[in-house]
Amino acid sequence: MSSEISFQQVGKRYPGVRGTVTETMALEGFNLEIAASEIFCIVGPTGCGKSSALNLIAGFESPTSGRVLVEGQEVHEPGMDRAVVFQHPSLFPWKTVLENVTLGLQCRGTLREEYEPRARMLIAAVGLKGFESHYPYQLSGGMQQRVQIARALIGQPKVLLMDEPFGALDYQTRLLMQRLLLDLWQEFRPTIFFITHDVGEAIFISDRVVVMTRRPGRVKLMVDVKEPKPRNYAFLSSPEFVRLHGNLLEAVQQEVESGTAAQAH
Repeated sequence: MSSEISFQQVGKRYPGVRGTVTETMALEGFNLEIAASEIFCIVGPTGCGKSSALNLIAGFESPTSGRVLVEGQEVHEPGMDRAVVFQHPSLFPWKTVLENVTLGLQCRGTLREEYEPRARMLIAAVGLKGFESHYPYQLSGGMQQRVQIARALIGQPKVLLMDEPFGALDYQTRLLMQRLLLDLWQEFRPTIFFITHDVGEAIFISDRVVVMTRRPGRVKLMVDVKEPKPRNYAFLSSPEFVRLHGNLLEAVQQEVESGTAAQAH
């Protein structure tokens, strides 16, 4: 299977705050290959460079060293082939669900008769049929996040970048959103780069999970999740899930504890 996303010896350094000489090395010697239509999850301790990696794929930032490629082309700026879903929906409160979903295409001058049928299809696909004329304040947090996902998908991106998209939701809603994501992947098959702090969530939705080292971030551990998709909740109590969860959690905890020990000295 061909690589959709490629990190090649990537380093990312942030300058220190004015008046200090301390720099932050978020990523160093970071190498990764993600296949087309793969769901790839990344976990690790706070500050390990997860969001930096996502921002580099999105084109929001540039690497200090190395290269980031999408479909073999080096990333220099944002593009319509990549869409981002953030932890908080960031919907426009004065616009309806339909208007929020279609805003990007409207701004690009796409004709309404071209975008509205797809928008209504996506709104139905995320379980919000009948809510097209509702405003964000009339929706729950989970429903608002569904709107953001529909908005991301309407441009038919090849890569969907998700930065802890379900982190602010309650446990039951998170489970529903995880299943929804798998259903949407089954239908549209984007490549998904998914950041989470929840090891269980990573295992449930992904094809592969990477644990990153503490800063500067590198790949510490990579595991394959071989459970066929679509998955059901019975997988959460299976021996394979428990085994993977234990291995990944131990790897994350090792990095957290090594960071705590380093700070103590």
